[in-house]
Amino acid sequence: MPSNHCSLNMKKPIIKFEYKTFTLGSEITQEQKDYFKKYGVIQFKNFIDPHTALIFIDELAKIESKWLEERVQKINGIPLKFGKDPEGKDMIQRMCFTNKYSTVLQEFLQDPRLSILTEFLAPYDGRISEDEKDGLVFNHYVNQPNSKFTQMGWHTDSPRDLFLGQKILPMLNVGIHLDHCPSSNGGLRVLPGTQNQSVLKLLFGKKQFIDHRSDPREAAFEIERGDLTIHDGRLWHRVEVSPNFGEKSRRRVMYVPIITGKFKPKSSTSKTPFYHRFAKVVNK
Repeated sequence: MPSNHCSLNMKKPIIKFEYKTFTLGSEITQEQKDYFKKYGVIQFKNFIDPHTALIFIDELAKIESKWLEERVQKINGIPLKFGKDPEGKDMIQRMCFTNKYSTVLQEFLQDPRLSILTEFLAPYDGRISEDEKDGLVFNHYVNQPNSKFTQMGWHTDSPRDLFLGQKILPMLNVGIHLDHCPSSNGGLRVLPGTQNQSVLKLLFGKKQFIDHRSDPREAAFEIERGDLTIHDGRLWHRVEVSPNFGEKSRRRVMYVPIITGKFKPKSSTSKTPFYHRFAKVVNK
């Protein structure tokens, strides 16, 4: 019988997780490769300094202000997600392709340290998704009334490939964290090792995006401003809601995929992907 938390016999232990953090140098070490291969996730401390994080926050605020003023609803076919800030003002809680609207953010994606992360996809050739998928995404979580983005249910990043009519391809999701986020304030949760699961469990091991329940086998992270996390797109993960409200619950993170396969850039004429019709279930 399936457990209360999952299905397809995911009740049995997945893998014992040894939580460690690393510092990224000029190359990926064998220890880092082995750790990522085993768990499907890795955390690098102080990838950017706090001052740089504040510069990014300022750049993103400028983009948000411009889009709100111009009543922008979509970028390259991808819908924006709107909500209210702690003062009750309009805000955009999920922004995509932000690198295309900021020289600072676009230059950041050229950082050679991001390029070496493609080694985690070996033997596949990976590339930073500047023009594909959703580009550089900015997620802005705030827990309060009228917020549209407080948490994110269990999911893998792979089903979107099937929605786009292609086979599941290896990919990484790289997160640059712009706020302190101890595990006690919610944030990233993963089921370590599930990147090696069968396709059936990858798709149906949990109810994608709908299931927000904690899992006794999940791993949490102690994140500080400037840290970088990477997870395999096939890994089951979620974002836990903050127990705090208003300003104390604020968590800002930028994500950029490292992808493989055929180059498929998006533009202002791109159609909205079919799977966005289900976006309303994400925060229920």
